[in-house]
Amino acid sequence: MKVCILGAGAFGLALASIFSSNKNYVTVWSHTKKEASKLKTTRKSEKLKDYIIPKKIKITANLSTAVKKSNLVVIAVPAHALNDVTIKLSKHLNNTSHLLIATKGIEQDTCAFLTEVVERNINTNKLAVISGPSFAVDIIKEVPIGFSLGVTNVRTKNLIKNLMENENIKLRETPDILGVEVCGAIKNVMAIASGMLEGMKVTDSTKALFLTEALNDIKELIDALGGNKKTILSFAGFGDILMTCTSTNSRNFNFGKLIGEGKLAKAEEYAKNTTVEGLYTLKSIKELIKREHVKMEVVDLISDIIMNKKEKEEILKFLITK
Repeated sequence: MKVCILGAGAFGLALASIFSSNKNYVTVWSHTKKEASKLKTTRKSEKLKDYIIPKKIKITANLSTAVKKSNLVVIAVPAHALNDVTIKLSKHLNNTSHLLIATKGIEQDTCAFLTEVVERNINTNKLAVISGPSFAVDIIKEVPIGFSLGVTNVRTKNLIKNLMENENIKLRETPDILGVEVCGAIKNVMAIASGMLEGMKVTDSTKALFLTEALNDIKELIDALGGNKKTILSFAGFGDILMTCTSTNSRNFNFGKLIGEGKLAKAEEYAKNTTVEGLYTLKSIKELIKREHVKMEVVDLISDIIMNKKEKEEILKFLITK
């Protein structure tokens, strides 16, 4: 089987390693010739250090070449690039290809979930979403990892499970694509707040208080948007939220930690040089809950602390008074 990975970032390369180890023909597409050339020459990426890209994984900056005759196209570009990439993809994609979204987030301005962005640009019903506790640095170590697979097309489900699952990778399918997307998007925002608490050196008890409240708020948001509340207990829900909100491998957590430590200039610099998806998602999540008349005060508070320089200690008061 041929698999194309759109996006040569850490997660895209890590996913490529899964498909390649399962004896699939894998091509990774980079959005720039410079990056593609460097990866082909050195077989190493600054985004995923200590990993040598196997020579059998092909790398190209030519989108047409990358997706040609692919059984599965995995979309792993940043959320802000998804619209432009899928518009270009629509011109080269064949009708038999299945699509798997591995990107997390919500489109700014429209507040559209990423499946909606893809469906806006590509006419397909062979679409799935994957999400779960899975840092790229862990995937390449070939350790046990679980993903939620949001999918309604049986053929797409069977194809992805056949291409991905092995002795280390577990996929648990669910028809609740919306719930999987909600969890994947908002967990990055919650990770920023969790990082703030870490930077403020609060106790483990207070961190647990926040995580519990966050899980309940996300569960209610899923329900309000028409998803299944039970998705909060999935790999995409509790699993990914727990990991992202407690690990220094999380860029969103580290960004929040700098804010919690009062290092605002360093936080701004970090955000300029690192992809902090929670920042991109924060604005759209805030607008979405406003539009849907959902009460989720923690999102407004996180936004006020980051955007309006509100005192970070307000989060401690909020946890008791909410």
